[in-house]
Amino acid sequence: MESAADDRFSFNGIDASSGRPLVPDLSAAALARLARGLPVDTDAIELHELRASQPFATAEDVDPRRLEEAGWAVVFAHDADPAIREALAPLLAHRRAQASAIDDRRYREFLGPDAHRPGERKQAFLARHGVARSGPVDPDRLPYYLLIVGDPARIPFEFQAQLDVQYAVGRLHFDRVEDYAHYARSVVLAETTHISRAGLTLFGTRHPGDRASELSSDHLIGGLHAALARTRSRCPLALVPAADASKARLARLLGGPDTPALLFTAGHGVGFPADDPRQRDHQGALLCQDWPGPTWSRPIPQDFYFAGDDLAHDADLRGLVAFFFACFGGGTPQQDAFHPRGQGPPPLLAAQPFVARLASQLLAHPRGGALAVIAHVDRSWASAFHGGRSGPEVEVFTSAIKRMIDGHPVGYAMEYFGSRHAELSADLALALDEDSEPGLAHDRELADLWTTSSDARNYLVLGDPAVRVTTNNAARA
Repeated sequence: MESAADDRFSFNGIDASSGRPLVPDLSAAALARLARGLPVDTDAIELHELRASQPFATAEDVDPRRLEEAGWAVVFAHDADPAIREALAPLLAHRRAQASAIDDRRYREFLGPDAHRPGERKQAFLARHGVARSGPVDPDRLPYYLLIVGDPARIPFEFQAQLDVQYAVGRLHFDRVEDYAHYARSVVLAETTHISRAGLTLFGTRHPGDRASELSSDHLIGGLHAALARTRSRCPLALVPAADASKARLARLLGGPDTPALLFTAGHGVGFPADDPRQRDHQGALLCQDWPGPTWSRPIPQDFYFAGDDLAHDADLRGLVAFFFACFGGGTPQQDAFHPRGQGPPPLLAAQPFVARLASQLLAHPRGGALAVIAHVDRSWASAFHGGRSGPEVEVFTSAIKRMIDGHPVGYAMEYFGSRHAELSADLALALDEDSEPGLAHDRELADLWTTSSDARNYLVLGDPAVRVTTNNAARA
């Protein structure tokens, strides 16, 4: 029989306006009811069925690790400011030279009438450009690597997630045109002057009595460290002890003297109500070990968390890829995606959807920005890596990180999460179709499938999906 603890599902997020969890622990029964009221991702199911016979997203004779074979494209919003394209010109010229080496069709710019249109979903966008909605990617029709440039209010997060089921997709959105120029310059410089950093660093908080951080520290950070320490990679691996995971220590890893090639963090992201003036700047900031833990039941000061405006003016982030496991670490949707159908309009999480400020400021730092930030849109779940009675499940995280430190493009490495989302969505659809068994065991199965499928879907790459971790020892395919 499952214990009461086994029946609890935990979020990694704290409401900074109150000091309480963004969402309290939920039971399997409550989540099963929610799963029964939400639509299943049919795009993911279709991809899962396709990959039963075609294990890779690209056609059989296309190597997704090689840009000249897989291709690269940029997708702008329909009303994009021409100055944004001009600011990105160095990056676009750099990618054109790489992607069009075999065939000019493998470099594309979707601008003007070809750009993404308001309300356009994946199927309509592909059909308008003569591309099949499913099947292996043919880079002569639409390249495998796609960079979306636009505000999520114009090009929704959902469109990115739909494309990401089949393609390797990243996004850029900044409030200032000059930030696009900063990012373009950082990527071109990193790739043409071979800027590299040593190693992978794991950073995770652990607050006694706080179940979510205990799970992420013990099972995600601990599981990753154990698995990666067993690999034969020559990439140096560093683990920051939870007791040392302070804001000051994180500053040394984000542009300071200890900045690695790949930084993986796990812990709480801070959130705010939609009407809080701090939401836009601080939502998704990383709560550090400075927070005393669940005994703190009042508003959380910025001294306890690391936000975008905590980045030092002289920070040097060149060559960094950051992976944040934290609620809202990548961005915030406008509406609550966990609201069952038939129960009125979904509550608003924000006035407009937005990219997390910490992530965007890491990418656009004027002294040299990060190559990419991988993070979560919406809230993240401990069940992403802790499968209840089955114990820790970190293989998807481990595999993606191994692929990155071996020098493969970040978007290609994240295909593990797309495959996981596709597989779990198919399993969830089957479980819902056979939803006739009452009781905790079946509720637990539905809750597990729905939370892990949703979690895998909500990771996104911010930045160019074709960038690579530039460790001193990373192999080049």
